[in-house]
Amino acid sequence: MTDLSTRVTHDPHDPHTDPGPVTLHARDVAFDFDKTPLHWIPGHPMASNVISMLNLLLPEGERWFVATYNEALPLVADEELAATMRGFIGQEAMHAEAHDKVLWDFLDRHGLDPRPFQRQMQWLFRKVLSPKTSWTPDAQRKDLVERLWLIAAIEHYTAILGDFALNNTWRAHGSDPAMTDLFTWHGAEEVEHRCVAHDVAAYFGDGYLRRGRAMFMALSGLLLLIHRGSRFIAKSDPYQKYSYRRMWTEYARGARAGVLPTLRSIVFATFSYFKPTFYPDQIGSTAQAVAYLAASPAARGAGR
Repeated sequence: MTDLSTRVTHDPHDPHTDPGPVTLHARDVAFDFDKTPLHWIPGHPMASNVISMLNLLLPEGERWFVATYNEALPLVADEELAATMRGFIGQEAMHAEAHDKVLWDFLDRHGLDPRPFQRQMQWLFRKVLSPKTSWTPDAQRKDLVERLWLIAAIEHYTAILGDFALNNTWRAHGSDPAMTDLFTWHGAEEVEHRCVAHDVAAYFGDGYLRRGRAMFMALSGLLLLIHRGSRFIAKSDPYQKYSYRRMWTEYARGARAGVLPTLRSIVFATFSYFKPTFYPDQIGSTAQAVAYLAASPAARGAGR
């Protein structure tokens, strides 16, 4: 297992210095979206919806991460790795809880009913990707390893999005502070723990073919879910109506403005996963993530 820590102590508010050893822990954050508009990035309603769409995907997916890691944890003899897994579990559980609040207190209030899409997410993560308890012990073990590598592949993209959340132009466009903090806090924690899923999957059984297969499944599945989620929220928007062509035109405009990630950057980061020398710490900056978490209004409130 590669140590998640780096090497030199630093000022926690400085995003350019090495943070030293990082101990993962959940932050008991809270956000107030009572005054947050549906289109929380001014001038970019479609970009606002695309980012808000992640609230439809994340809670069930992160609960699945937690359940899978709780299944794997008793099989881990490496105490350092086990401790890191427990920190990861705590963070992912808090992410699910925070995004649930957006679903039911924010989208509902703005007239977007998330329930039809949520039922699909529950079916996927609670049924299709659940443990196969009727299988033989050997087959169950192999299935667990496949799911751990699938999580590692998905976490590759959450790290990419986390790095984007830390380096976008939302604030320059006057974005809502609460929603901005939610996604930037979440993104910072994704960068902070970006090596964990890879280390856990490799502990249970590494292999280039296994890694590649998991990435193919993750990429195709995420593309489908993000496309469906974006279409769902665009059709449900009570203030704007989008044709399919306008959706893509608005996405391109948002990417040029820096409020959405460019498709080219995502494709490039996908290819980087297949390099023989790839390791997740090549994405993002732990120093930048830790610096934001030290300054985040919600995270700072969690420490009081």
